[in-house]
Amino acid sequence: MTAARDSRKQAFEENKLAKRLRRLAGEAIADYDMIRNGDRVMVCLSGGKDSYSLLDVLMSLRDHAPIDFEIVAVNLDQRHPGYPEHVLPEYLSSLDIPFRIEMQDTYSTVKRLVPEGKTMCSLCSRLRRGVLYRVASEIGATRIALGHHRDDILETLLLNMFFGSKLKGMPPKLVSDDGKNVVIRPLAYCKESDLAAWAEVRRFPIIPCDLCGSQETLQRKQVKSMLQGWEKQYPGRLDNMFRALQNVVPSHLADGKLFDFAALAPTGIPFADGDIAFDPELDRPATVPLRVIHGD
Repeated sequence: MTAARDSRKQAFEENKLAKRLRRLAGEAIADYDMIRNGDRVMVCLSGGKDSYSLLDVLMSLRDHAPIDFEIVAVNLDQRHPGYPEHVLPEYLSSLDIPFRIEMQDTYSTVKRLVPEGKTMCSLCSRLRRGVLYRVASEIGATRIALGHHRDDILETLLLNMFFGSKLKGMPPKLVSDDGKNVVIRPLAYCKESDLAAWAEVRRFPIIPCDLCGSQETLQRKQVKSMLQGWEKQYPGRLDNMFRALQNVVPSHLADGKLFDFAALAPTGIPFADGDIAFDPELDRPATVPLRVIHGD
């Protein structure tokens, strides 16, 4: 009796998780006009939990969306030593979608050019992007879908602030470096913890990245740990941080290219928010968690 009840509870929670991921991805797609009728979406599949989840969610949305769009899965085999090259072809062959495995030895290039102990991600990412942009053109893709999620976006925001002196994140939609492709991130509203849980539910054949994933000193991992600590201490803080990216007030920053500070002059008309740096309803002791605007 207890086993049956536990099984029903587990099935309920898994269904709830699936609906949440699909709803959030659908909202992101609609909010940023990511996919249109007739689009051919190239889903970049790395073998990690995020890209597997992206493909899984997009396939479900394709089957139920009011628009028609195609999906093509693409994996770049970078020729890492010991890379299990059979895993993704076998998995993708079991799905009702076309796919392409592109082989290019970017691994040797990265190892040759990056000194031992230095971060490999930047060069690896640039080489990978170049290959994927080329493939997108060759297969006629109109959208390139990446598996970055909410946590990735916030980590990038803080990394750019701390180490790049820029208030810059990772947008849900952009034009690619070569100016020829539209890149989309349908999981922009999804939490990494939800994607990890979904990967377990679906039992995706995860392929770890042994090129850069073992570099424990990466700044991104340190920022990730900091964000996780904040979320644990103050649940909902990361949701509020992400919503801040959608609620920018240029007049209360300091970029003269976004707001004409030089032209400011008194108008004689009261302006309630003119010199308020922090919303009064949120101005409270630091020991009290920030209010969660809305939950799942």
